[in-house]
Amino acid sequence: MNILVITGSPRKNGNTEIMASAFANAAKEAGHVVTVKKLSTLKVEPCLACTYCFSHDGVCIQNDDMNSILTDLDQADMLVLASPVYWFDVSAQTKCFIDRMYASAKKGFHIKSIAMLLNSVSDGVYDAAKAQLNSICSYLKWENKGVITVSGMNEKGSMLKSEGLDKVRSFANSL
Repeated sequence: MNILVITGSPRKNGNTEIMASAFANAAKEAGHVVTVKKLSTLKVEPCLACTYCFSHDGVCIQNDDMNSILTDLDQADMLVLASPVYWFDVSAQTKCFIDRMYASAKKGFHIKSIAMLLNSVSDGVYDAAKAQLNSICSYLKWENKGVITVSGMNEKGSMLKSEGLDKVRSFANSL
C-alpha cells in the first residue's frame, strides 16, 4: 500500500513529527511505501475558493508546496494526518492542508482509507478532530482506519518517553 503521511505541526522535530516518523518506519517495515510531508518545512497557503482547480484537472492556481503534495495525494492509497491538538482541534496547518484537498474534489481521489495520529497535552480533547475525520470518511466514502491519540505531551520531545509510540508502531504494523 502507498501511504502518504502529512504532519501538521508548526514545530520542527517536535512530538507530532516524532509520532509520524515512528508510524512511517513501522509501516515501511510492514512492507508499505510511505511518503512523509512535513508542513513545518513547506509553504501551504489557505484555499482561495476560486475553483480554478475545477476547470484545470485539480491543479491549484496557487504556486506553493501544496501542488507537489497534490501529486503525492494522487498516488496514495491511504492518507495519514498527524497533528497536535490545539484548542480542541487539529492545528491550523493541518486544517489548511485539508481545505486545500478541495483542489481534487471534482476529479476525485485515489485514496481508499485515512487515519489520524493526534497528540496533546491534555486527554479528552480529540472529539472535534475525530468528528472531522468521520465527516471526511462519510462524504468521500473512505475507510476510517482509526485514530491514535497520545496525551501528556507537555514539552518538545515528550513523545520519545511516551508509551504512545508503541501504540503508533502497533497501529502501523496492523495495516
